[in-house]
Amino acid sequence: MSPEAARLHAVLPQTQCTRCGYPDCAGYAQAIADGEAAINQCPPGGSEGIARLAALTGQPPLPLNPANGAEGPRAVAVIDESWCIGCTLCIEVCPTDAILGANKFMHTVIERYCTGCELCLPVCPVDCIALDNVTGNRTGWQAWTTAQAAQALERYKERQERLARAELEQTRRLNEKARAKPADLPGSTEAAGGADAERKRAVIEAALARARARKEGAA
Repeated sequence: MSPEAARLHAVLPQTQCTRCGYPDCAGYAQAIADGEAAINQCPPGGSEGIARLAALTGQPPLPLNPANGAEGPRAVAVIDESWCIGCTLCIEVCPTDAILGANKFMHTVIERYCTGCELCLPVCPVDCIALDNVTGNRTGWQAWTTAQAAQALERYKERQERLARAELEQTRRLNEKARAKPADLPGSTEAAGGADAERKRAVIEAALARARARKEGAA
């Protein structure tokens, strides 16, 4: 993130709701800094959020773009536990790990960690999640504090780091499994002999070579 983007990022509410059209608040901040996004695309920040971005960028304040949503009170997700089927889809999309549960077990929302991002609503197959207004008539930054934004950002970062570790561990396990294949080739080809064994060895080695090439290309 560029220094300019970091300054913009610091005044965003960190709900990570994606309503701005970017995958997270950091992505939106960088897009503004790069001149690729307008300053009026963050519904959770509302008019005060736009004013903060305007002050930092030197741009005139704009009305919130209705294509990105409307400014409103802060809400938290609530799960009707009698209908929850434990599918974990809401857990997978929650940006702050605010939903507690396990596969085929009832889920519940930890209210103090919920940013009201609404990302859990469309993925629930039984529509058992609703939003509760917890700030009355207070909207935008009047319904959200700097401390809450800081907590949301910290939890988002921790989630991203956890997911990255899990991906690395999965890659490590797959690589170990792939390396074990040639070592166990005699056992895996015990039913084949001569040309058949050599053909199977060639197929396996070619597959491993393709996998290594894809990994090097991604790197």
